[in-house]
Amino acid sequence: MLDWLYTAISTVMKWWHAVWSTVLDPAGGLSWALAIMFLVVTIRLILFPLFVKQVKSQRAMQELQPEIAKLRKQYGSDRQGMSQAMMALQKERGVNPLAGCLPILPQIPVFISLFHVLRRLAPGVPGLYGWSDELTDQAARAQLFGAPISASFNMVGAKEAAILGIPGVTYANIRVVAMVLIVIMCVTTFFTQKQIMKRSGPVEGQAATVQRLMLYGMPLSLFASGFFFPIGVLLYWFTNNLWTLGQQFFILRKMPPPGSDAAKAKAAEGKPVVDPRTLAPKPGAKPVRPKPGQPSPATTVGDGAAPTTDGTPTTGNSVDGKAAGGDLTAGPPSAPRPGQTPQNRGKRKRR
Repeated sequence: MLDWLYTAISTVMKWWHAVWSTVLDPAGGLSWALAIMFLVVTIRLILFPLFVKQVKSQRAMQELQPEIAKLRKQYGSDRQGMSQAMMALQKERGVNPLAGCLPILPQIPVFISLFHVLRRLAPGVPGLYGWSDELTDQAARAQLFGAPISASFNMVGAKEAAILGIPGVTYANIRVVAMVLIVIMCVTTFFTQKQIMKRSGPVEGQAATVQRLMLYGMPLSLFASGFFFPIGVLLYWFTNNLWTLGQQFFILRKMPPPGSDAAKAKAAEGKPVVDPRTLAPKPGAKPVRPKPGQPSPATTVGDGAAPTTDGTPTTGNSVDGKAAGGDLTAGPPSAPRPGQTPQNRGKRKRR
């Protein structure tokens, strides 16, 4: 039923093998390894627009989080109402939550097809999926560091006998190469998941639990299943992880997650930088900072006249509001009370 897909994957590999055969040995393992690696490049270039849509969808969902939190508080335990409100909000903002799965879904059948083709590949097998008998036998015998790309860590039956019948091929070489590729595949998968978490931004609750399971669970599951993958499939997965790491590094620089330090730095790039030294007072100048409840310097009485609260001017030489004969705000001097002597009475004049 999926022969058309197997044929498509085999055809792309045959094209790239023909390209690299112009400069490398057609029967060598390097030409077939590069054919598998550039199969990854071809698939990922085709899926790159979907990856951009995935990133934009994730950014849009992050921007909706405050409004989603309000909806949760509004609807409480009403799941149906919450679901309808969420769908209306996503439709209004043009957000498609399924866009986050777009780049992953097409890669699954590609991986399965390559696994199926390389699993059936063995010396003496008739031509597979558009390959000639000669090309099929050549691919089955192609060795990468002494291990055929069609061999796996554990083999049984006729394939095991056919692979070990190739001159110079031993289980030791196969298992050393396979183990190295399995470890590299698991390590790169771990760092890929960490980058995905960084790209998605901080999450809480169930989403954080799922991310943690993916971070540790996926490398462990690949380590267990990698012993049954052919060398070519391990090489495919390793190359796919390298592409993902580079692609996400590029996206994180161009489109940093909202609220991150990189996003804040990018937002500040277009704004002019203000030197705080330009805001400081000039040398010798004292900044005037009137305290609350105190009169400003303009209302201080000096050598001239200054208005009072009732609008009448006052004169004097003192700065505390007192004239040379009494308080400026006290009004005119009053007459002495009965029995009170004048101020200067009894004083002797100076000569």
